[in-house]
Amino acid sequence: MKIIECPRDAMQGLKQFIPTSLKIDYINQLLRVGFDTIDFGSFVSPKAIPQMSDTAEVLANLDLENTTSKLLAIIANVRGAEDAAQHNQIDYLGFPLSVSETFQQRNTNKSIAEAMGQLAQIQEICHKHNKTLVTYISMGFGNPYNDPWDTDTVLHFVNELDKLQVKIVSLSDTIGVSNPDNISYLFSSLIPAFKHIEFGAHLHTNPNTWQEKVAAAYSSGCRRFDGAIRGFGGCPMAKDELVGNMATENLVAYFTGIGVNLNLNNAALDAAIAQSGAVFS
Repeated sequence: MKIIECPRDAMQGLKQFIPTSLKIDYINQLLRVGFDTIDFGSFVSPKAIPQMSDTAEVLANLDLENTTSKLLAIIANVRGAEDAAQHNQIDYLGFPLSVSETFQQRNTNKSIAEAMGQLAQIQEICHKHNKTLVTYISMGFGNPYNDPWDTDTVLHFVNELDKLQVKIVSLSDTIGVSNPDNISYLFSSLIPAFKHIEFGAHLHTNPNTWQEKVAAAYSSGCRRFDGAIRGFGGCPMAKDELVGNMATENLVAYFTGIGVNLNLNNAALDAAIAQSGAVFS
């Protein structure tokens, strides 16, 4: 079981700039918890996401000596991938690929066809620099733009990613429209069909429906879950109102409750939860 903590996703939509020192202290605390991966920052245009303009500085000040956690950085184009790949501390490059043409334009300023072309180049950069590419299928459970969506479309996208030898694919409910039925159908269809791909769940949600979504994904074979402490964040490019992330503490409580050993430092997690108040105030 892998829990991916996403402070980058929690921070990126906030208009008030979080001081770099606060980011460093907070992410260092998260590194003590023992999450499989920390989605810590992004190498994207500072005009598009001003909050992440200090990602390289944050990275340079992280304490990676006493942690088992790996680092993931989000990139939106080839240039961002080249920048991120220069940092040996980064293990994963994450690219948002949308099944919605409208959202692909809003999120990365390119068409789906252009994004697929760049993704092939990014995969080459990852191979050259010993990074692993994580591809997020954004709007994977529907979109608010009336763009075409069905489960066969998602299957088609995964097949195209498989041709590029993408090894980690995270199905992303960018606006909180997933439900147990489509979650179960997609994971139970994809996991057996692409056994060599690791599938993850990046589920934005409201506080009332999170558990049924986690249960549906887990019972369908998903063993990789993204979260953000206290459910902070959401995608600022998605629509006018943010839908928060899956709260990490809910994930931990759920899996602990059904007997899954997450190998986390619970005292460090409690400290991170307490510290988050100062970061996101």
